[in-house]
Amino acid sequence: MKILVVNCGSSSLKYQLINMEDESVLAKGNFERIGEKEAFVTHKVNGEKYVIKSPVMNHEEALKIVLDQLVHKDYGVIKELSEIDAVGHRIVHGGELFDKSAKVDEDVIAKIESCAILAPLHNPPAVLGIRACQKEIPGIPMAVTFDTAFHQTMPKENYIYPIPYEYYEKYGIRKYGAHGTSHQFVSKLCAEKMGKPIEELKIVTCHLGQGASICAVDGGKSIDTSMGLSPLGGIPMVTRSGDLDPSVVTEIMERDNLSAKEVNSLLNKKSGLYGITGLDPDFREIELASYEDNKPKAKIAIELFTKSIAQFIAKYAVSLKGIDAVVFTGGIGENQINIRKKICENLEWMGLKIDIEKNNIKGEDVKISTDDSKVAVYILPTNEELVIARDTKALVE
Repeated sequence: MKILVVNCGSSSLKYQLINMEDESVLAKGNFERIGEKEAFVTHKVNGEKYVIKSPVMNHEEALKIVLDQLVHKDYGVIKELSEIDAVGHRIVHGGELFDKSAKVDEDVIAKIESCAILAPLHNPPAVLGIRACQKEIPGIPMAVTFDTAFHQTMPKENYIYPIPYEYYEKYGIRKYGAHGTSHQFVSKLCAEKMGKPIEELKIVTCHLGQGASICAVDGGKSIDTSMGLSPLGGIPMVTRSGDLDPSVVTEIMERDNLSAKEVNSLLNKKSGLYGITGLDPDFREIELASYEDNKPKAKIAIELFTKSIAQFIAKYAVSLKGIDAVVFTGGIGENQINIRKKICENLEWMGLKIDIEKNNIKGEDVKISTDDSKVAVYILPTNEELVIARDTKALVE
């Protein structure tokens, strides 16, 4: 069985074609700047990269070009589109309507659209991706996997906000979390690496990338997570503020006469480590700058970032009543050696120790804690696309 995994952003379309017989990636790529004349797709096959520039105005046009690459006469990986057995779509927000993946039908699409108010930048493009597949490869079975679904096991006291309860009842305002597919994947992989049933383990997973979230996983279930109503909450990120005193928001709105939309953009796109430093919103650049004597703001930003993560891990030691393992994943978690070191140094008081030599690695599955560490620490590259493909396969079969 060959499954096409599709992940649509507001102006992008990421994809992978996966052969489920051995779970190998046949081809993958990313269509960027959809809706612009400068739109292009970067298509990868067997380590080779092909860049195709084409001004596409919508996701339907982009998908058609993607499908053309899969059957290309020179570097195609399938002869006909009929070889694609199913399509799996990543959906950011399923609200309280979905606690697991679902097979696509009109009712499911309508429910995804109803959750768009909670993820206005993500859910509408995802629906466009579904509709594009329905038109370009009609009749093919499809499934959807939700970033929020894994967190639907959180107990109510961990997702209710201390505001008038009517706002939860009327508008569904509560903590939903994000990156659930990643947290689910690496927590299961961690249990396998430890050789223990996941039902017996208390794991804190740290998905650290452009967006970042921490999750407390008890017996394979999410019981708490750092992101909230939206992916803006939790730890400070590259351009997102993370948790704030609510008065910060109202004070800025009043002093600068900003609308809710304007302040939302400020907190999502101009804050975080970028907001503190004024440097390019590239974590690698900010981290490198933190070692320069003339860049004190970068040092402050990195200290804030690493300490906040350590504080969330410590907080989840309370929620879990102990921690068996900590997992680092995502672009930063997998590749930033000194960031992992700083986070773990802040947790030495709980008996967590890492081997500096073992930590000196990027993007590989490896245990980096010492033999006498009271908490196991792992680097585990995530694979959200594989989770989506596996869920899709199970549903369509």
